[in-house]
Amino acid sequence: MATESNTSAHASPTATDCAALGGPLRLGTHRLASRLIVGTGKYSSYELMAEALELSGTDCITVAVRRERLVDASGRNILDFIDTSRYILLPNTAGCFSADDAIRVARLGREILLGIENPGADWVKLEVLGDKKTLLPDPLPTVAATEKLVAEGFQVLCYTTDDPVTARRLKEAGATSVMPAGSPIGSGQGILNPNNIRICLEYLKEGDPEYPVIVDAGVGTASDVTIAMELGVDGVLLNTGIAHATDPLMMARAMRAAVESGRLAYLSGRIPKKLYATASSPDEGTIAPAKPR
Repeated sequence: MATESNTSAHASPTATDCAALGGPLRLGTHRLASRLIVGTGKYSSYELMAEALELSGTDCITVAVRRERLVDASGRNILDFIDTSRYILLPNTAGCFSADDAIRVARLGREILLGIENPGADWVKLEVLGDKKTLLPDPLPTVAATEKLVAEGFQVLCYTTDDPVTARRLKEAGATSVMPAGSPIGSGQGILNPNNIRICLEYLKEGDPEYPVIVDAGVGTASDVTIAMELGVDGVLLNTGIAHATDPLMMARAMRAAVESGRLAYLSGRIPKKLYATASSPDEGTIAPAKPR
């Protein structure tokens, strides 16, 4: 039987901060103090990656499972630069273009994490891509792979487009979380269609307000993350926005603050937008206009 996993990342928000943000991010049996999930690719060095992860405050990091079992061209294993007792790992199927390939890679990720006794062995970030130019997900094999992996006991976090109908079908297929893209992977374009994200939230949370929805892909800077969180999503997953920033370490700190500020703003409830001005000071007690001489 699956048990709840509570991470203990030193850089994560304190218990008080977590409560102020509405409690932990709930993803199936996992509970994350930080609502920011960070990828491990595209950094200029593993050392820089490790420092950026620290500053981001995340307690969950996603790792692409490759056939070379996480070893790079120089023979270095990425896991040697990650404190696997501190972070929960989220294996992903990046680079897969068929349901069968994604399923095989998911199984490989489970095998690797069982070997290092990381609690992330029971879940996967599923990506089944349609083509190499857009890196947008192919909906039909994504649904098929979700159904198969759920049947095998995986908790599936599904990368998808911002199409609300596809999002609803993935939830019906058993996805633990549906993760619509803000814009294409690595594009840095931010949230291109906030209305679709709102509709995804409506469809996915109807009758199930705690169902977790995470924006995955396309955010380029802190304001993009804040906008996503203000829409009401439960978290943001990103990689390139930090890894390819001019100063990745400073951007990691910015992304951490952006998730927290956006979540607080959403929970606070923004004022309605109005066409005309509304005075912020009361009319009572104002000085009478001067009388003409």
